[in-house]
Amino acid sequence: MNPSDRICVGAIAGAFGVRGEVRLKSFCAAPEAIADYGPLYSEDGARSFDVALLRAVKGGFAARLSGVSDKEAADALRGIRLYADRARLPALPDDEFYHADLIGLAVHDTGGALLGHVRAVLNHGAGDLLEVHGIGLKGPVLVPFTREIVPTVDLKAGRIVADPPEGLFE
Repeated sequence: MNPSDRICVGAIAGAFGVRGEVRLKSFCAAPEAIADYGPLYSEDGARSFDVALLRAVKGGFAARLSGVSDKEAADALRGIRLYADRARLPALPDDEFYHADLIGLAVHDTGGALLGHVRAVLNHGAGDLLEVHGIGLKGPVLVPFTREIVPTVDLKAGRIVADPPEGLFE
């Protein structure tokens, strides 16, 4: 399966209790929906898990994963990111995107000049930021991912058109 056919929906934060439950962080818009998109896969696709949410806990959910029956097995999964098949996820409105679809896209200014490529999508609480890297840039540039600054995202063409504030790319 092509890796782009899967989207990261959560991560395992470690064991929860002593019976093999895990603390599960959900990256889904509706956090509890993570259990609806299974089975979930490790990033390399080597392992898959059916997920049963037990209860909400601080920072996520206490959950049971298929094939994980004791604390040691749960602890061994700490840090594993979980991926769902794209086909199992809901379709998004035209103005919403999965972060995985934005990474790697070319970023052009409104005159067509290449500014760089999206390396990551970050969110520190005040909205999404595109981390753009490119030749001639002193370091990564963080571009606010708003309709005003990024009026066009063309996934088919693999490009973004940005109208960044004056001085952002200097």
